[in-house]
Amino acid sequence: MAEVLHQFAKNATEEVRASLTEYKGHKLIDLRIYYEPDDSPEKRPTKKGITIDVGLYPELKKAMIKIERELLKRKLLEEDAVRAAEQVEIDQETPVE
Repeated sequence: MAEVLHQFAKNATEEVRASLTEYKGHKLIDLRIYYEPDDSPEKRPTKKGITIDVGLYPELKKAMIKIERELLKRKLLEEDAVRAAEQVEIDQETPVE
């Protein structure tokens, strides 16, 4: 069973989910697009996405850092948006008393 760690809307009918899962004893990271079918309110996975072994996470993170730097350099992403995303991550880790 997949443990969804984060999800966000891709558009009006699809969402992206980041999950941890396991298959045949292998621990995996799954980034996948889900859609809402006409016959059910529950979203279903598409073939669009990637599944990689958790051991490849450092390489995935390197890729995301390089993408972020290039987006900022090309002014396709605002630094405020990056800071806001980082703050949400910190807020979620802080225990609520």
